[in-house]
Amino acid sequence: MLVLITYDVETATAEGRKRLRKVAKICTNYGQRVQNSVFECIVDPAQLQTIKYQLADVIDKNKDSIRYYHLGNNWKGRVEHIGAKPAFNPEDDCLIL
Repeated sequence: MLVLITYDVETATAEGRKRLRKVAKICTNYGQRVQNSVFECIVDPAQLQTIKYQLADVIDKNKDSIRYYHLGNNWKGRVEHIGAKPAFNPEDDCLIL
């Protein structure tokens, strides 16, 4: 299933900037960054629970927020892209160098 993960982490302090880097690293492990604080992740339910647990452990719930948008398995008709960055298909093969 496709899950869109968005986050807003307070970065006024060094601790906040450190949390921001950790949140981005966790999301990078599961998906593709499509905007600064937005990741598209193709995951199964167990992976999603793992991501949620890891992110909840990192953020400061009084200062930061995370949103999960569940687009499901039929997500292709729900995602539209317009603009400069090339469209990304998270189900395509990925070449890692």
